[in-house]
Amino acid sequence: MAFSSNRTDSDELQEQHEINVTPFIDVMLVLLIIFMVAAPLATVSVPVKLPAVAAPTQPKSDDPTYLTLQQDLTLILGEGDKINQKNLAQALKQHGIETQQQILIRADSKVEYGQFMALMNQLTKAGYSQVALVGLEHETDVAQ
Repeated sequence: MAFSSNRTDSDELQEQHEINVTPFIDVMLVLLIIFMVAAPLATVSVPVKLPAVAAPTQPKSDDPTYLTLQQDLTLILGEGDKINQKNLAQALKQHGIETQQQILIRADSKVEYGQFMALMNQLTKAGYSQVALVGLEHETDVAQ
């Protein structure tokens, strides 16, 4: 309840019937700043160092399925579900990923070629033929 400072003939304070929105605006500005700082931190939660690629950029699908192969050969489906490489086909089926869906593989640049090919062979044996590789765009020509 707010009171007006205008004095009348009586010594009583008059009630002011307006809403004070200053505290509400202050809270909204603080929340805006918090969301502006937190939003970029929530974009990628799986750290992986991707190699550079010189191929033209392909259009992204509507709902891509990411499979990340980290440097320590840990497999992560999506943004945080660790899966065992031995049970890869079963894990993909349990997560509802059909063999017709496109799987985008993000492999760390430190992963050995043989380990990467073993993952590709497992996906092929399980019937997943829509496999694409994710890499960083590279401005200069790689084949120098």
